[in-house]
Amino acid sequence: MDGIVRLKALSEQMSFEPAEDHSLVGTPYLDKTGNCPDAVFIYPAVLPNGKRIKLLKTLLTSVCERDCYYCAFRSGRDFRRASFKPEEFARLFVMLSKKGIAEGVFLSSGMIGGGIRTQDRLIDTAEIMRHKLGFKGYIHLKIMPGAERGQVERSMQLADRVSVNLEAPNEKRLAILAPHKQFSEELVLPLKWIDEIRRTQPGYKGWNGHWPSSVTQFVAGGSNESDLELLSTTDFLYRRLGLRRAYFSRFNPIPDTPFENQLPTPVIREHRLYQASFLLRDYGFELEELPFEGDGRLPVQLDPKLAWAQRNLSECPIEINRADCQTLMRVPGIGSKGAQAILRARRQTKIRDVTVLRKLGILADRAAPYLLLDGRRAAFQPVLF
Repeated sequence: MDGIVRLKALSEQMSFEPAEDHSLVGTPYLDKTGNCPDAVFIYPAVLPNGKRIKLLKTLLTSVCERDCYYCAFRSGRDFRRASFKPEEFARLFVMLSKKGIAEGVFLSSGMIGGGIRTQDRLIDTAEIMRHKLGFKGYIHLKIMPGAERGQVERSMQLADRVSVNLEAPNEKRLAILAPHKQFSEELVLPLKWIDEIRRTQPGYKGWNGHWPSSVTQFVAGGSNESDLELLSTTDFLYRRLGLRRAYFSRFNPIPDTPFENQLPTPVIREHRLYQASFLLRDYGFELEELPFEGDGRLPVQLDPKLAWAQRNLSECPIEINRADCQTLMRVPGIGSKGAQAILRARRQTKIRDVTVLRKLGILADRAAPYLLLDGRRAAFQPVLF
């Protein structure tokens, strides 16, 4: 197959794997005539530093020896596969970059010949891009199951971000999704190495003078796991291993896999998991504070921050003129920027009216039921959430 045709085949099925913050659907790039024959799918993405780029998400090969029950690329599944050699892919991508079609790449791979050999091919590709072809843009490299510590370190020296897909929250659930993967030895251990390298070695050894961020992905709903299981592991990774982001990919059945007849996970569950994950990472919440129901699931009808506030703040509203930043961020409708705006405003005068909150960019009607404004409850318009 022609290189662009192969790249299309490898990129068009990558929407199932979250990476960075991007739209759910990639955009085929158009040629000068406005057509998109065999177009590569490019994703409008937001990088960790807030920069927006055109991101190519692709595999080096869709040939895979693993038989993960949910995966579109599992061994034995009947579909047309494609592969690139490292230099071949590197040159094609850098050509797309020079034409302004893609500005960064998320590079993963099917596993063939074991994790060590597959990781070598990913590293070889990144090294050619960086050192032979001079690409200085964004690279997100996947760490393969079973990769060695030295390979993890070398990947970190070449990439802006690295990721290890845990897929499931623990050994028991992983055995349902991917029976031949080892949770601790193949998946968690590389994440521990990443954290150790960042903590013990100077940052200038990494790409562009700093070590890359690390992320992981879970398949939400594929193994009958609870939200509590997923978020317990997420909380551990945030607090103990310096993880920057956990992605939750809702399970969708793929034809010609053992799970093809399972029901898909509702979109709302994926959304609630993200909201709860941000409460743990950015808002100072403890796992035990999240509003889990008896079966370990989050309520689907309310976002978890609002559910927590209804349980804890309805009878004990927060005084807006005395609360610190972290406390203000626990109020629905107030995020980090809003809390900082409140702190700045009250240095000038006490906040006594809900209209001041609106001027500060706060979702006032959402926040008002849980606030005192100089000792008095705020007037607000009830809102259906």
